Amino acid sequence: MTSSMSDGRMADSARRRQRVVNAVNAAARGGGRVSVSGIARQAGVDRTFLYRHPDLLALVHAAETEPAQQGPGTGAPAVSRASLQADLAHAQTRNARLAARIQLLEKRLSSELGAQAWRDSGLSMPTDIDELQRRLTGLEQRNVELAASLEEAQADLAAAREANRELTRTINQRGQVVP
Repeated sequence: MTSSMSDGRMADSARRRQRVVNAVNAAARGGGRVSVSGIARQAGVDRTFLYRHPDLLALVHAAETEPAQQGPGTGAPAVSRASLQADLAHAQTRNARLAARIQLLEKRLSSELGAQAWRDSGLSMPTDIDELQRRLTGLEQRNVELAASLEEAQADLAAAREANRELTRTINQRGQVVP
């Protein structure tokens, strides 16, 4: 009796296994999303059945990662996992380039907006810098001329004072008073 029960259980397990394989193949052909729960539901088995049979679980996971198979009558080229990974790598590289470009443009925009705000605030240097440079040069020359004139006037004053002292000394030595 145990032998016939064992044989019945093995036959039931084989039928469930076949239903799972059929469900995986149908899901792969259909192009829908493949998941452990969806395959278990479609095959009419419990998810624990899939987890107790690692080969079936591996089959489901392989179907999850593989793209849908193209039918012979669709005219569309078959898509392989490698081509999808290459497309993904290309998209990620392009995204990185675009992110760098966006960052560069944001910096330039920030710099331009900052320069514009600086000009608008009135704190920046005036636009007629050449005229101001000429005026500054003229004022510096005038300053040098005035400094030289001041030195000359101070030298004349010092000479006049010295002459005045000499005269006063000479008068004091003679004892004469100047009218």
